[in-house]
Amino acid sequence: MAKLLFFAGSARKDSLNKKLAKLASTMAQEAGAEVTYIDLRDFEMPLYDGDLEAERGLPENAKKLKQLFVEHDGFFIASPEYNSSMSALLKNALDWISRPHEENEPPLVAFNGKVAAISAISPGGFGGLRGLVPLRMMLGNIGVMVVPSQIAISFGFQAFDDNDQLKDKKQVAMLQATVGEFVKRANQMS
Repeated sequence: MAKLLFFAGSARKDSLNKKLAKLASTMAQEAGAEVTYIDLRDFEMPLYDGDLEAERGLPENAKKLKQLFVEHDGFFIASPEYNSSMSALLKNALDWISRPHEENEPPLVAFNGKVAAISAISPGGFGGLRGLVPLRMMLGNIGVMVVPSQIAISFGFQAFDDNDQLKDKKQVAMLQATVGEFVKRANQMS
């Protein structure tokens, strides 16, 4: 059984992407995966700075987050789109945990051999799709196998009902397909 990590690239309390990540984690659990949902708000870190890293090493929260990535077979990211890219919060977290901090640590230990699924939801008409392109590229470049399926949901403020479930059956089916492929690949790789 795959062990999978779910989170959003947003710190906002009422983030649409947090709702999407939570919904995806429920679907994965129903598909038989062991799931962990985290909030990046709980892993506050300074902006990545090579001089800061040289002086002090990785921040404690970076070490904690990195360990979660190491312990899981894969991760699902619900990524908000900021100016046609991923959020600074998400990029910063991924940058910090990409750094080695133990002697003889293999490169990119939090990412190599992992599988990921990506998604987005946005109030706009593109649904955060433009932000998934650089995220997919970055993850692929650091050794992560990103499943081909993804979902980008537009007009996000109208997408959820009062129980944080997607209203549109086609969007539910697309999310289930993405999560299903993610769980299947993670099970194959674990």
